[in-house]
Formats: sequence, structure tokens, C-alpha cells
Amino acid sequence: MEDTVKQDLGALIKKYDEFIALKLKPSLKKELDERDLIFNSISEYQKLNTQIETIQDNKLGELKTMVDLGSQFFVQAHVPDTKYIYVNVGFGFHVQFTLDEAKKFIEKKVIHLQGLADKHTAEADKIRAHIKMALEAISEIIVNQQ
Repeated sequence: MEDTVKQDLGALIKKYDEFIALKLKPSLKKELDERDLIFNSISEYQKLNTQIETIQDNKLGELKTMVDLGSQFFVQAHVPDTKYIYVNVGFGFHVQFTLDEAKKFIEKKVIHLQGLADKHTAEADKIRAHIKMALEAISEIIVNQQ
């Protein structure tokens, strides 16, 4: 009889452990990865906002800069007119803005992205709580088994 109970408890512990390893931890990683991508986007928009402010503060009519073509491959670029800028607004669309319009768009976009990041953080916190509860359940089973 006692062996059957120990086997049942062992099976229950294994079930909780598999749930944590196969369901909760991958879900947590997914949420954190998505949040990190959003933070990277926020950082890029903030860098762009800083560059726009630099252009406006120094009243630059033209600009020489380095442009990343991808994979950290940079080339020199000459911008003859800094009145307008193209901004990636999502879904592969780029919109031409004046510098002031771009700053307003960036401000709204960063607020929106921060809200998304907060949702992913809250979801990650819930998953962490579920992991903690499952680990406490395993601990309680082990303590009661002895």
C-alpha cells in the first residue's frame, strides 16, 4: 500500500516538474523575448528622437552620417536636405514626416510600445508566480511524503 502511495506521489511530482519544464518555462522565455524586442524598438526610436533634436538644435540643413546597411556594414551617407525624414511606422511602411511630426509620432509610438512591454512584463510575472506555486506544491508533496 505504502509503495503505491509513493509511486503516485512520485508520478505527481514528475507531472508538476514536466509542467514547469515543458509549459511554464518556455512561456516565460517567450514573453521575456518579446518584451526585449519591444525594448530594442523603444531604444531605436529614442535614438532617432535624439538625432532629430541634434539636427534641430544645430540647425543642420545638410548632414553627413554613417548608415548601417545590415550586419554592422556601415557606409557614409550625405543627406542634402534635413527638412523631411522617413520613419518606419510598422508593417513595412515608411512615412515622410517633417522633423516635428516625426518627434510627435515617436513620442506616441514609444508610449504605445511601453504599454506593450508592460503587458509582457505583467504576463511574465504571472508565469513566474505559477512556477513558484508549482515548486511549492512539489516541496509540500516531498515534505508530506517523509
